[in-house]
Amino acid sequence: MLTIEDWGLIDYHDAWERQRHLQGRIQAGAKDSTLVFCQHPSVITVGKNGSRDNILLPQTQWNERGVEVVNVNRGGDVTLHNPGQIVGYTLFRLTDFTPDLHWFLREIEACIIETIAEYGLNGDRVESLTGVWLEQKRKICAIGIHCSRWVTAHGFALNVSNDLNEFSYIIPCGIHDKEVTSINQERQKKIQNSVSLEDVQNICTRRFLAHFL
Repeated sequence: MLTIEDWGLIDYHDAWERQRHLQGRIQAGAKDSTLVFCQHPSVITVGKNGSRDNILLPQTQWNERGVEVVNVNRGGDVTLHNPGQIVGYTLFRLTDFTPDLHWFLREIEACIIETIAEYGLNGDRVESLTGVWLEQKRKICAIGIHCSRWVTAHGFALNVSNDLNEFSYIIPCGIHDKEVTSINQERQKKIQNSVSLEDVQNICTRRFLAHFL
């Protein structure tokens, strides 16, 4: 059983606290596995394997622009969330599916690849890296999770219509030789109409339900 929740635009700290509460309820068996959709005001997060050296924006400018930097317990390095990006928090009890983190990451990637395929985008994987890419060089979706007692938290960040200029504040995921892209940026290259967050989220919901029944 998979529950879907939509938290809308929410402060990152508020969402993290809600995640921790929800993760505890799922661990206790009081709640089904839950996929949460939301957006965040601009915020930089640093994973447990990350380094603040991958943040290029001086701290004085973080403050001026209202961009907070938060250390979190997910895997991965530095990433950025901002409005127009779909953040999906995957609070899943893996013992109800397959208790294998590698399998779970590949399933998340598959759901995103199938979602963006609806918009004519051919997503793929890059060997030894996590996430979804276009042409092996442009990252459209970052993924980083945390797992405790076989219940996961954090999840994915799919760029749809967000301001990609803000990614110049960081070295995304600590990778120097890759770019960042979004669904709408790719469609504009082909002179196609932009898509709505709601439509992308609906497709993504269907793909996750298909994979995690």
